[in-house]
Amino acid sequence: MTFRTCSWEPEVSQALKDGHWPEGCARELRDHVATCANCGDLVLVTRTFQQARSESEREAPDGSPGLLWWRAQLRRRNAAAERVSRPITIAESFTFVVYLVVAAIFVASQYRHGLRWALWLPELAPSRFLHLWTIESANWNLPLLIFGCGVLGLLSGVVVYLASEKS
Repeated sequence: MTFRTCSWEPEVSQALKDGHWPEGCARELRDHVATCANCGDLVLVTRTFQQARSESEREAPDGSPGLLWWRAQLRRRNAAAERVSRPITIAESFTFVVYLVVAAIFVASQYRHGLRWALWLPELAPSRFLHLWTIESANWNLPLLIFGCGVLGLLSGVVVYLASEKS
């Protein structure tokens, strides 16, 4: 393969760049391109690229570059917000499941004792409720409640940590 340049090549390139090929150029230039292999290849390649460019511009979505940039920024922000909120969502789901389990255990224990929920109303008087928290009446229920809340907090922290490590 030899790389020889033609003296007409700059004129052919200019005609192609200006969009004058083949109707807007001189007859002798068209005759030269028909006989010269280098200029013929130049016309063929340049016209092919020009046609591909015009087709891709027709297929490109309408819209301003600013709108496209704004949409890309919005997608990026939404993805970042989703990554940040994922551990919190997992912790909320874990807490909801724990509450459901505690409620199921409570309902099962009350069902076993005969479902006497109507008898609770007199016991919910403020004086009786405050009596449960005094030191004299504290049996193992209050320490178990405190221990249970501590374990629940610890497990919630572990779940959030493990969720943030995976993302």
